Amino acid sequence: MAGSVPAELVALAERLADAARPIARRYFRTAVAVDDKTDASPVTIADREAETAMRALLTEHVPQHGVFGEEHGAVRTDADYVWVLDPIDGTKAFITGLPIFGTLIALLHHGKPVLGIIDQPILGERWLGVAGERSTFNGQPIAVRACADLANAYMYSTAPIMFPGEWEKRHAALTQRVKLFRWGGDCYAYGLLASGHVDLVVENSLKLYDFAALVPVVKGAGGLITDWQGSELDMNSDGSVLAAGDPATHRAASAVLNGDDSGAPEKRRQLG
Repeated sequence: MAGSVPAELVALAERLADAARPIARRYFRTAVAVDDKTDASPVTIADREAETAMRALLTEHVPQHGVFGEEHGAVRTDADYVWVLDPIDGTKAFITGLPIFGTLIALLHHGKPVLGIIDQPILGERWLGVAGERSTFNGQPIAVRACADLANAYMYSTAPIMFPGEWEKRHAALTQRVKLFRWGGDCYAYGLLASGHVDLVVENSLKLYDFAALVPVVKGAGGLITDWQGSELDMNSDGSVLAAGDPATHRAASAVLNGDDSGAPEKRRQLG
């Protein structure tokens, strides 16, 4: 056993990432065709081929498990174990040649994430989180950093489009309370948080395949990752995500996101 996850399933998760990595590399910074899905988000042959390769391994080794993939749909999601696949999280970064996208692989047990991988194929970087174990970066243990004061926090969010309507006001209030804020990152920002380089990642409008793999990685590094109300993330979550390295910063950020923006400075401070 590796924590509460059988060692053979951890090894299988790594094999999935190994299978997807060369596919992303082959198509990266090439004239790959881009299609628009029904929600107007982009998808490429790299997304589809990478998920197909991972699903083939799952069919071979754990045919009784469920699979929930961004590109090829869901099967057996009522199974005890369900794999959640996002072959290229950050397709917009991928198609514009920016190496901060990642392959996300999660394993749910009774609906809760117990294993997660964030794999960056171009840089050769991999974060692995397993319930009950210390998270690793390229095989080495990692930990979040202390940041007890929101005013000293570094924060990332991927894109303004994630925060429509009232969500935008809450998010903007928080950006005015932190020391440094930057747009961008996709799943890569959560890896940076787990490795102790970032203090907060705040997002909204995420799907299960966007956040499931992040949960074990952040938790295993000593961080917290919940929805904006502080509830644990699972198959039924509302798509809001608040990840923090320090419990005090998590509490303070949650308060701002839920309506307490007193004391916000007049100007937003930007990183970079």
